[in-house]
Amino acid sequence: MHPRLLREVKSVRVLMGLVVLQGVLSGLLIIYQAYDLADIINRVYIGHEHLSQVQYLLGNLLAVIGLRALLTLFGESGALSLATRIQSRLRLRLSKRILNAGPLYINREHAGELVNTLTKGVEDLEPYLARYIPQVAITALVPTIILIDALVKDWITGVILLVTLPLIPFFMILIGRQAESKTQKQWQLLSRLSAHFLDILQGLTTLKLMGQSVQQAHGIERASDEFRRATMSSLRIAFLSALVLELLASLSMAMVAVAIGLRLISGLMAFRTAFFLLVLVPEFYIPWRALGTRFHDGLGGMEAVKRIFQILDAPQPITAFGTRKLSNLEYSLKFENVGFTYEGRESPAVEGMTACLHAHERIAIVGPTGSGKTTVLSLLMGFAHPTTGLIRLGEVPFDDLDIEWWRTQVSFLTQNPYIFSGTLRDNLLMAKADATDEELKAALDMSGAMEFVRHLPQGIDSPVGERGRGLSGGQKQRLALARAFLKDVSIVLMDEPTANLDAQTEALLWKDLEKLLTGRTALVVAHRLSTARRLDRIWVMNQGHLVQEGTARELESVSGLYRELSEAYRAPGKEGEGLYAALSGHAETL
Repeated sequence: MHPRLLREVKSVRVLMGLVVLQGVLSGLLIIYQAYDLADIINRVYIGHEHLSQVQYLLGNLLAVIGLRALLTLFGESGALSLATRIQSRLRLRLSKRILNAGPLYINREHAGELVNTLTKGVEDLEPYLARYIPQVAITALVPTIILIDALVKDWITGVILLVTLPLIPFFMILIGRQAESKTQKQWQLLSRLSAHFLDILQGLTTLKLMGQSVQQAHGIERASDEFRRATMSSLRIAFLSALVLELLASLSMAMVAVAIGLRLISGLMAFRTAFFLLVLVPEFYIPWRALGTRFHDGLGGMEAVKRIFQILDAPQPITAFGTRKLSNLEYSLKFENVGFTYEGRESPAVEGMTACLHAHERIAIVGPTGSGKTTVLSLLMGFAHPTTGLIRLGEVPFDDLDIEWWRTQVSFLTQNPYIFSGTLRDNLLMAKADATDEELKAALDMSGAMEFVRHLPQGIDSPVGERGRGLSGGQKQRLALARAFLKDVSIVLMDEPTANLDAQTEALLWKDLEKLLTGRTALVVAHRLSTARRLDRIWVMNQGHLVQEGTARELESVSGLYRELSEAYRAPGKEGEGLYAALSGHAETL
């Protein structure tokens, strides 16, 4: 049993205690039921009593059976309630952990595997929590009560039970180890299959265009067949376990029956005692057989819980922030010798960066791929925490800010804006939940999105697929821009918002982007130098270092990386291409 999960069970110890108490009471009723039944049979068969003479005993027997049924119902309901509470708590903690970790953590993991853990993994805990853990406690208590009673009634039967009992857990351990390794492989295969399947679905359009969809379908078929074989292998061991436990229990009961039968024939044991023990002994082995069955039912949950706590215990990429909120944001953003190194990498993504973004200033960041541009935005959004140095808002260190408050003060536009499944209105209201229809219309007008929205059958209430399925790249960017207008905050961060657009579409979109940037503080990762030249100043980054800064005119007048970028960009046939495509012949220089 996973020790961390047992600590979760302790949080609902009262409910767990009631479930176990139900099992103990059922065990006591089993003894009374066996005694009552033996008494009835003895009076009728040996004493030749009439029905009227044992009628009250039959009434007692029916009452005990009914009470056991009610206790079983209560135990099942209580166990399910116990499991639901723990599952809800774990699912909430897991969701918060994944969301708070930010995109840097998500990008290191497989989204499909995380979703599988969050949904099926948590659901698989139900048999483990509701059946296996309570059954462990019941198996420890109920057979002990029966064993004590058997020893009191007949010490020979008690000794036989005591001698045969260790065989069951011994074989359970032997088979359980094999089952655990098979289930672990099955869970790993399912996680990989989930991750692979989600990746294929998300890239299905690209695969179709590249003519690779059929090949990927065969890959999914092979992975599914491998998972099927792993599942059947686990089931084979589970069936083998059930067979072994049934065989051991049957042989043990046969030994008791033979010993009782021989003494009954010899007149060394009373009929009532013999019948009582024969009825009671099967109940001694039933909890052990149930434990074996529920062990295999809960194996999936045991494997899932390892991954759940692995996610919960993973190092937080974000150090805890403070609680401070500022009344206004008329301050400069300062980088003071800031450095950051991604987990698992030796070289820093950003190193020794000292710079200042003044209030209402618009700055572009340019540089080759891997120079640390996106990392700077991640640091400003609180998705990562500087390994060295300090970021300040005015004179307030970032560590002291309430990070949730800070994110509400910033609009963040990426090159791949996420559009959720729902209506266009739903996606806009994510920026401002209480926005009126007039505000929504104004945001669509300012972003230029109204041009395509008005032609949709249901207008702003038209449905859109996950990740903006059904919209073009430019339409998704305009919808993201409309959200930024609707949010209406004073700081804007952009990560190559026009990277996936052609030059003509980019030029049209920039007319609306400039409306958003006017009068606001902005930091824009630029894909093209034409974009960088639109802004007030430029930061030039290379290999994690800020190597140059100034206006476009100033940087072009001095030798350095920016002038090399500019010359490469102005080369014949390169003006319309992205900056990094223009650098194809200059990688060695950079």
